[in-house]
Order: sequence, then C-alpha cells, then structure tokens
Amino acid sequence: MTNRTLLFLLLLMLFKQCKPVEKEQTTTMLTDPHSFSIPTDAQVTHLKWEASVNFDTKIIKATATWQIKTAPDADLLTLDTKGLKILKVTLNESQPAEFRLADPDSLLGQALAILIHPDTKQVNINYETSPDAEAVQWLKPSQTAGKKEPFLFTQSEAILARSWIPCQDSPGIKFTYEADITVPPNMLPLMSASNPQEKNDKGIYHFEMKQPISSYLLALAVGDIAFHPISARSGIYAEPSVLETAAWELADLEKMIAGAEALYGPYAWDRYDIIILPPSFPFGGMENPRLTFATPTILAGDRSLTSLVAHELAHSWSGNLVTNATWNDFWLNEGFTVYFENRIMEKLYGRDFAEMQATLAFQDLKANIIELTEAGHPEDTKLKLTLEGRNPDEGVTEIAYNKGYFFLRSIEEKFGRDKFDDFLKHYFSSNAFKAMTTDSFISATKSYYKTQFNIDLDDNLFNKWIFTAGLPDDCPTPVSTKFKVIDKALKSWDTEGRIEPIIAKEWSTQEWLHFIKNLPETLTLQQMTALDKFGKFTKSGNAEIVSAWMVLAIKNKYAVAYPRLEQFLVNTGRRKFLSPLYGEMMKTPEGKSMAIEIYKKARPNYHFVATNTFDQIIH
Repeated sequence: MTNRTLLFLLLLMLFKQCKPVEKEQTTTMLTDPHSFSIPTDAQVTHLKWEASVNFDTKIIKATATWQIKTAPDADLLTLDTKGLKILKVTLNESQPAEFRLADPDSLLGQALAILIHPDTKQVNINYETSPDAEAVQWLKPSQTAGKKEPFLFTQSEAILARSWIPCQDSPGIKFTYEADITVPPNMLPLMSASNPQEKNDKGIYHFEMKQPISSYLLALAVGDIAFHPISARSGIYAEPSVLETAAWELADLEKMIAGAEALYGPYAWDRYDIIILPPSFPFGGMENPRLTFATPTILAGDRSLTSLVAHELAHSWSGNLVTNATWNDFWLNEGFTVYFENRIMEKLYGRDFAEMQATLAFQDLKANIIELTEAGHPEDTKLKLTLEGRNPDEGVTEIAYNKGYFFLRSIEEKFGRDKFDDFLKHYFSSNAFKAMTTDSFISATKSYYKTQFNIDLDDNLFNKWIFTAGLPDDCPTPVSTKFKVIDKALKSWDTEGRIEPIIAKEWSTQEWLHFIKNLPETLTLQQMTALDKFGKFTKSGNAEIVSAWMVLAIKNKYAVAYPRLEQFLVNTGRRKFLSPLYGEMMKTPEGKSMAIEIYKKARPNYHFVATNTFDQIIH
C-alpha cells in the first residue's frame, strides 16, 4: 500500500466513521500516480472561475465553482491543490461543506477532500494563491519588453495547475470552463479560452472555453498586451513594442492552420492565436488551446524558427484533442505532435526542409539516449515510462518527442504514407476530446490496420519501440541534401582552422545548427576565432545558434564569448537552451564558479519550471 493510498484511507475514515472503507477498491481508483483525485467517485465537468489579480501582493483571490458528476454512492470529492489558502467551501448554492486538507507532499501538494451529498451538483471553493505559486510568474516592469508595466503568466504543465486553481490535476480528466477576471485597468488578461482583443475601462473580462480540456491546459496571462490580426481566425498578441516584429515573423500562421487541416481534418477550437511572452517563459511554446504561449526566442528575424509554431499548432490535434491519459503516456502527446509538425513543415516548405528538422532531431535523440544511459537511467529511454514518485517533468526528454516521432515514421515508411494518414485522421476524429493510454493506442492501431488494410501489425513492432530501451536497429534515418553540402564544408577544415570559401550567406538556421553541432568538440583558440569570424556566432541574435555555439565556447574556454554567454543566460528563460550551458559549465572548476555567479543574477528572472531544473544542476 502506497503512502497516498494510506492517506486516502485516513481521510475517508475521517469522513465516514460509520462506514467501512474497502482498501482494495480505494487503491484501484488511483489510476494517475500524479493526482489525488478519484474520478470514479466524483469527477469535475465544468469550472466557473471568478478571480481578481493583485500585482502588489502577487496573489490571485478567486472562487472556483465546479460542476461535478458522481457515482450513486459517492460522498467525497477529492481535488489537487498546492500552496493554496482554502478560505471557504460550500455545496450547490450556499450549503456549508465539511472539508479537509491532507498533509503536504513536496511533489504533489495537498489533497483537498470535500464531503458531498447525493444531491450535490456543484462545489464552490473560495481561496487565495500563494505569492510563490509554482505555476505563476510575476514579472516586474524591468523584466518585460516595454519596461512600463508588470506582467503575469502561468505554466500549468505538467502538474502545476493545482498551484493556482483547485482541480483534478490529471491529463485524463477533461472539463469545460468559463471565467470572470478583474485586473488593473491598464492591463489585458488572456486565457486558454475566448479572448478579448483590446482593453476596456473597467478591467473586468469574461472568458469561455466550450470544448473540454485537461487541467494542464489552463492558462492565464496579464500585462500590457496588444493584438494584431493575421486572418479571420488567427492573430498575434504581444507587448506593443514587440507586436510588429512578431506579426511579421508569424505571417504564415493561417497557411499553417490550413495546411494542418488539409492533412488531418478540421481545426476544432474556433480560433488559433499566439502570444509572445517575456523572455523568462521556460519553454519554446505551450499549446494552450486557442492561445499558444510562445517564447520571444522564435523571433529570429528570418522566419526560420516557425517550426515551433507548427509544433504547437499540431498539438491542437495531438495532445489537446486526443490526450495522454497519464504522464507515463506522455509520448502519445509529443511523438504524434513532432510527426504532425514535420508534415506541416514539409507541406509548406518542402521535403528537404522537413528532413533537415528530422536530421537535427535524430542527432539530439541519439545524444539523449547516450546521456540517459550513462546516467544510469536506461529505462527512461523507453517510450512508456514509469514516473510514479517522480516529477513528470523528468519525462520531458528527446525520447517522448523524437523517439515517438521516429516510431510513427517507421509505421508510415513500412506500410505506406497514405495508409498512415488515413489512420491518423481516424485516430483524431474517433478519439476527439478523449484520453488515450499506450495500451489503447496499440489496440486501436492494430485494429484499424487489420480492418481497413488487412495488415497484421506484429506485437514485436510495438514492443521494440515502446517497451524496450534505446533505438531499434531499423530506425528510419532522415536524409537531407542540404546537409550534405554542410558536411563537405566541415571536411574542408585544416589544422589551422581555415575553411575554404563556401556560399554560407543563404544558409538557414537549420544548416548553421548542423554545421556547429558537427564541429570537433576540441578546438584551438585560433580555430574558435576563425569560426566566430566566419559565422559571427557570438554576435548572433538567433537564440538557437547562440545556444549551440556557447556550448562549444564553454568546452574550449573561448573567453571572448563569455560576456555574451552571461547576457544570454540572464535574459533568456527557455530551459531547452540554458540546461546544456549550465551543465557544460559545471564540468570544470572554472566553469562551475562562473555558473554559480551568473545563476545568482539570472535566477530571479526564471520561472519555477526552469529553476526546478537548474537548482539540481548548479550546486
């Protein structure tokens, strides 16, 4: 019996002193190891959220009103919370309710157990967030692009929604929601819902999300934000000083939406907008329905990094529409999305562009497999994970994204793209707004290929990809003709670090990345200097290129780049870029000293998701 099971037994005994609890039944209800909720007893179906945002106290005061459906004999609703101050709980309109908060768990937070009755249809929770709520980052004006107004944004994935809304924080539980939010009059709030496009005088805004979503897709941003339309159903939000640049960079947004629909069916969320957040946002993007949250690092000035937008858009089908049931099934979310992303990019920009993306992904995947294996975690190179007792963020690796992608690509290549496209259209439409487990995916895939194409998919196909560590020997190998040109350039190096004249002015970001990542790890100062003169990497404004180059600079003690390195670390919050840099610095005494010093300056600018990772690297 786990500690969580025991906890629930004690809570249930507290509420049901005259009613014995069946230990075995309680245990089997806990299907998601990262949630205290027991949806087979009582499950949330709709949220009405009334909230007031206070930038002075860094507190959100709110009432969460949940509509619930219950089993006939249910008398307990269990929600996930973390760091919330629960002020009052009532049932239906205003009936007082008895509730208990369990002892806190450092990872999962606290279970909120509420005694309900057979006629309970609605539960109302009046509460306040903590100023240190893990999902919420409060930014000072100096941390924004405009430098005039503060800013707030949330990041709920994977299990941080519970730190700002009491909820059943499991990806397999879906609900609709509406919200009424009060903010300072000079601010504009946005959510993963229907959104305003301009500020009003009262500072009160209403939101609706009519399609059911999981709690990790709850999102809120508040700041000095403006809007620029791209098409009738899409547009860009950003701080005013960033808006024009962002709108130009993302001008192909409607083309991406139309291209995605042509591949796998109608877009199901009405609008698709993007908000460019301040630099501290810890991810490249977050696929919050209707409103993708995106990092400003995608604004490269040449539209070369828009594959990130294709990725977040693809989540509108894989992840948001068909969702992994638990975080152990995370690959179902990201593997499908990377596959879909590559197909969108191929449709818009050609096969070789997509193959460049796939080649870079393949290189990163192989490196990550080696890293995880050498760190003593070969089991984490399986697609199906076992994350009980661990932070689900530990599953956010190249495995879920790119091993998942190459698995799906292997099915496509072995049995035909037309067949795989037919399967995906059916997969998305027949499982829309539902949760999917790995076992259910296997069953659905085998069944469809058998009934539609009379093809028997061997169990070995699934076993070697999903339940086996590493990569199968027959993993597809992407081929890029443009990268072959780069490979010739790499071979032209001589011992003095000279490179023969080549046409590099037209290289894309992907070509430059392939060039940098395939340079020798050990280079002389003369070679580093020649490289920097050749590519102008240290002065680059492209975050992808800067990140890759700075790894080499740290390895080879290229001190010329250190001021730019510090500037990049202090002013960028994207975890993907910064983790390798801090990790590389920590390998030497000199680098460790530099990392610790820079981190002291940079840490206040990072979101909790990032510091939770960096704190384990820098010590």
